[in-house]
Amino acid sequence: MAGRFDLQGRHGKSRVRVSRVWRRPAEAGGHLFVEWSVAVSVVSDCLPSYTSDDNSAIVATDSIKNTVYVKAKECTEVVSMEEFAVILGRHFTSLYSQVSEATVTIVERPWERVAVDGKPHSHGFKLGSEKHTTEVNVKKSGSLLINSGIQGYSLLKTTQSGFEGFVRDRYTLLPETRERIVATEVTAWWRYPFEHISQLPSKPFCFTQRYQDVKKVLADTFFGPPDVGVYSPSVQNTLYLMAREVLTRFAAF
Repeated sequence: MAGRFDLQGRHGKSRVRVSRVWRRPAEAGGHLFVEWSVAVSVVSDCLPSYTSDDNSAIVATDSIKNTVYVKAKECTEVVSMEEFAVILGRHFTSLYSQVSEATVTIVERPWERVAVDGKPHSHGFKLGSEKHTTEVNVKKSGSLLINSGIQGYSLLKTTQSGFEGFVRDRYTLLPETRERIVATEVTAWWRYPFEHISQLPSKPFCFTQRYQDVKKVLADTFFGPPDVGVYSPSVQNTLYLMAREVLTRFAAF
């Protein structure tokens, strides 16, 4: 019985920490600062690196790390983390003939502009809590997949929450209630509709603005109107309503 054995190796570099400052005048919004943890994974036909001493198809982790720094420096105009991930994916799939696809994952630390006396500071930032994330897959053909999300989004309300009608048996001590504190830490992912590099929109900040919009919808659905709130019969129901509202509000997902 004859057959062909193909081995495509996935290799790369993770935890590349990169910071970027775009220095803008105060009238243009002030400086913009981002801190990203970048991971790059490339796929190449590298069977000889397994079966012999031939590493000619392997892109060194040092090359990947340094490429992240160089490409960040080359971004003289502000880019979102999704746009930066696409830039990296296109670089690795175009520069190296043996690389068929690249997956770039970025986690952004939540540096937020501070306000002093009610006025946004031109170059002052504080560290928030929740993190913006993205995973972008780029193939040599231009095929594209962009998943973004939010991690560690902690929300709490002191009333308008209950839990009733659950299974009760001899192991149950929890009383039913319509009045309790509810708190949760949200992790949410959404997929953008772009399936090819050519479909990417040209409008700057489209990804960053969408992230901010989704975060607001999640919070608004969880809390309800500021004066009366909204009742939550369970964490499960509230999370479902949050996801449904995002999908309803943003039809492109």
